[in-house]
Amino acid sequence: MVWLRRCTHYLFIVVVAVNSTLLTINTGDYIFYTDWAWTSYTVFSIGNILMISVGATYYLLFTGVPGTASYYGLIMQVYTWVAKGAWFALGYPYDFIVTPMWIPSCMLLDLAYWASKKNKHSLILFGGVLVGMSFPLFNMVNLLTVADPLETAFKYPRPTLPPYMVPIEPQVGKFYNSPVALGAGTGAVLAVTFTALGAKLNTWTYRWMA
Repeated sequence: MVWLRRCTHYLFIVVVAVNSTLLTINTGDYIFYTDWAWTSYTVFSIGNILMISVGATYYLLFTGVPGTASYYGLIMQVYTWVAKGAWFALGYPYDFIVTPMWIPSCMLLDLAYWASKKNKHSLILFGGVLVGMSFPLFNMVNLLTVADPLETAFKYPRPTLPPYMVPIEPQVGKFYNSPVALGAGTGAVLAVTFTALGAKLNTWTYRWMA
């Protein structure tokens, strides 16, 4: 039942594209309401690492061709730039949405798969750790290009924000001091599990639709 397997594969592409776009739309808030910015940065880092690890591993093992993960990252990058453009068209500033840096972490996943001569377990272990550690770092470099978040929050208030996300002066150190370190540390651990899940999804797809 090759047709069923292919339909599942293309459905997965659509699901990933939609979800990565929704993640990007939501990240429009977490930078600009500064009291919660660091906490949210880590949470969204983990959410985006989940999208990379599961999806890219699924694609990579589905095709067995190193480079597929980078292609997957490119798909997500395009969709998230479209979401950024939609916000810009609504009148928000160009840097209101910070698109996640999908492609570099996906390239590391490809590299782990290629360097281990297509060893699935090396992909899960080494690729997962590389994705989890690199994604928050790449994203924070991206965030450095953003204008003053607090000023933007006051200029462009969101009417649907809950009270705890009202723009206020930043509470330095309220939760923790290094969102990149926390995101990279938790990501490095969780991404191995996420990558294993992507590999397992691939196995299940073949088993259920043989």
